[in-house]
Amino acid sequence: MGDAVTRTFDAPEALGINFHEVQAKSAINAVPERSRMPFRWTINPYRGCTHACIYCFARPTHTYLDLNAGRDFEREIVVKVNVPELVRTELGKKRWRGDHVALGTNTDPYQWVESRYRLMPGIWEAMRDFSNPCSVLTKSPLLLRDLELFKQIAKRTEFVANLSVPTLDEKAWRASEPHTPHPKTRLAAVGELNRAGIPTGILIAPLMPGINDDPRQVEKILEVAGEMGATNVGGIGLHLRAEVKGLFMDWLRQYRPDLVPRYERLYGRGRGAYLPRDERQRLAKLARGKNPPRRFLREQPPSERPSDRLAAEQTELF
Repeated sequence: MGDAVTRTFDAPEALGINFHEVQAKSAINAVPERSRMPFRWTINPYRGCTHACIYCFARPTHTYLDLNAGRDFEREIVVKVNVPELVRTELGKKRWRGDHVALGTNTDPYQWVESRYRLMPGIWEAMRDFSNPCSVLTKSPLLLRDLELFKQIAKRTEFVANLSVPTLDEKAWRASEPHTPHPKTRLAAVGELNRAGIPTGILIAPLMPGINDDPRQVEKILEVAGEMGATNVGGIGLHLRAEVKGLFMDWLRQYRPDLVPRYERLYGRGRGAYLPRDERQRLAKLARGKNPPRRFLREQPPSERPSDRLAAEQTELF
């Protein structure tokens, strides 16, 4: 990591974690055209994530830094300290066409360290000043800190938020994403954002067979989503790419050894990173619910409702 400055913080949430401050060369990243992502531009102010979600698809990106996708991903966090300034510069270039920019597409921009570095307000201020369409996906109610900026952006252009809530089950939550804020606080944030006029949805992902796909549990999330005024709800099955497959299977052998044979069939040799089509369809149907609230149904085609379209795109992230 070259000339990175390494810091630690004397706080319970940060014990044993190193934060490597770097000067990034660019901020707005182009998504490869071959990618399954529905958006073409992203910003990632941090690399690595203290949330420590065992299933995180971004873990392999740490190997590009000669770090490992396991503990290093959770404990060696790269902080791009100059990202707000870079975003403003790049949005101001003549060749920039004002395309939608998604945040939270790799690691969570509102993970714990954001409370110390406060990189996000500067990014949102640049988006506001250039009236640039944008969105955010997070597992943290910390984004409520920037609510006034969201309102300012929404007055000028399209802006949507989504919060990831894979489960309300305490055991599954603590085991699979141990350092994330409580799911109930995320759902409460969805309600607060929608009451403030910010279109906000919920992503039930990843749905992991046998772990968080109990129909009664998912239905409870959908029920609360309706109460919180969620503008959309999406659900996507777990996928296990590269090093994540080995890490997840090692975790599963400790957490739910009874499920190991099932996962070996679902993700075994020749199966690739994704669930079989019928299983993906089952989980997608589960996330829609038996009787989805009317507010989840679009009143107009996506092309006529930009904020709905962007919200739907953001929920396809996983």
